Amino acid sequence: MPQTRLAVIGAGQFGKNHCRAIHESQRAQLCAVVDTDAARAAKLAALYGAEALADAGQLAGKVDAAIVAAPTTVHEEIGRMLAEAGIDILVEKPITPDLASASRLIEAAERHGRILQVGHIERFNPAVVELERRATLPLFFEIHRLNLFSPRSLDVDVVLDLMIHDVDIVLALARAEPVEIRAAGISILSPKVDIANVRLQFPNGCVANLTASRVSTERVRKLRLFQPRQYLSLDYGRQDLAVFSVGEDHQIGFEQAPVTKAEPLKSQLEAFLDSVETRNSPKTSGYAARQSLGAALAILDKIEEHSQVVSRSLVAGWKP
Repeated sequence: MPQTRLAVIGAGQFGKNHCRAIHESQRAQLCAVVDTDAARAAKLAALYGAEALADAGQLAGKVDAAIVAAPTTVHEEIGRMLAEAGIDILVEKPITPDLASASRLIEAAERHGRILQVGHIERFNPAVVELERRATLPLFFEIHRLNLFSPRSLDVDVVLDLMIHDVDIVLALARAEPVEIRAAGISILSPKVDIANVRLQFPNGCVANLTASRVSTERVRKLRLFQPRQYLSLDYGRQDLAVFSVGEDHQIGFEQAPVTKAEPLKSQLEAFLDSVETRNSPKTSGYAARQSLGAALAILDKIEEHSQVVSRSLVAGWKP
């Protein structure tokens, strides 16, 4: 079978990682790198013998599919352009900045018969794949995602930058949208929210507590799930899953779940290539990504409500 011809749009750090993954795949060929900074596009393209372009509109007829690693604000514009040119799309998360533009992008992909996959990369973490297989009736989640500060992705807040990974996973496992959201967040080193704590409650009573920070002194990425007679502890970074179960004899059993380690970026690419070849809808489809974006935006609304309450207290002169 011939290799799928691919382009990467955006020559920043994400774009560099995608180019490497494509280059190392036996099923794909990197044909073009696109960036509005011509010198940056040329430098990255030269590493892999690809063509450097300054405009995604020049890709028509040159590639079968493209990965959009450009800023979130241009995802809809570029994605619709690609769909109209007959090019399948893998767009980085979040799918778009708002729900209306997400809907337009999804509609454009459907109208032109194009695959639209969204880069919720943690869904391809082998430990998460094993967790999805073992989840039965989630009742409680405790999730922490803490990163060291980086100037990367400061065009969005920590909810859309980091927490949305965990929101996406919780929605997939809970198989529902939250009926209640409580959230608080603050800005520390950027104009956006840098630390956020969220509580989601679902129709069946399941509760998820999520904390995300991009101003931590350490890197932590852990998820704990509690369901009837079982506790599962997942470490995203180590790609391991520990399972504690209560047997009929009320004894606690322990199992280190078998997880074959793999690079999620490469697994995500392989899944995208599968969808391009089979025309089957991706696991991280536009619809799933829009649902996750909706929950993330609702979280941001609750954070804003909390901020206003705090501001009024400060103005009133809070006293112990």
